[in-house]
Amino acid sequence: MSEENKFKGQAKQVYRMLIMVWCVVLLGTAFAIYALVDPSLSAFKEKETELVVVDDTISEDDWDKVENGIHLRTGFVDDDGLMTVVTNCTSCHSAKMVTQNRMTKERWIATIRWMQETQNLWDLGKNEDIIVNYLAKNYAPKNMGRRANLENIEWYELN
Repeated sequence: MSEENKFKGQAKQVYRMLIMVWCVVLLGTAFAIYALVDPSLSAFKEKETELVVVDDTISEDDWDKVENGIHLRTGFVDDDGLMTVVTNCTSCHSAKMVTQNRMTKERWIATIRWMQETQNLWDLGKNEDIIVNYLAKNYAPKNMGRRANLENIEWYELN
């Protein structure tokens, strides 16, 4: 009879373990479904970003100040359409992303279309012409060599 009791004890242990495993699986499944339906859990929340001014020498009074034809906060050239470009372009990326690129009007338009198709850029409406004209005028391709020649160098021979 002890063999039978031993078997019943082992069967109860296996049964309890199966119940525990199913409980863990059900809880995990319930949590996964909840996370998919309500992604407001802290692990799934998008972090709120805070405006950080990298150049702390620019005060709020100088926020839109222009010196020597350059908008201090962004580095953009001061020209017609500057604030439209600042408003629409720097809300998603750094001004350096614009100033490091030089394109024709057609390429600027193609870049805007690409951002609208793949990066969720909104329809610019009547601002598009203002932006494209500003960019094509101030950030057009430059026809120049790789770099300026080195001058006033004292050359020496390698031994």
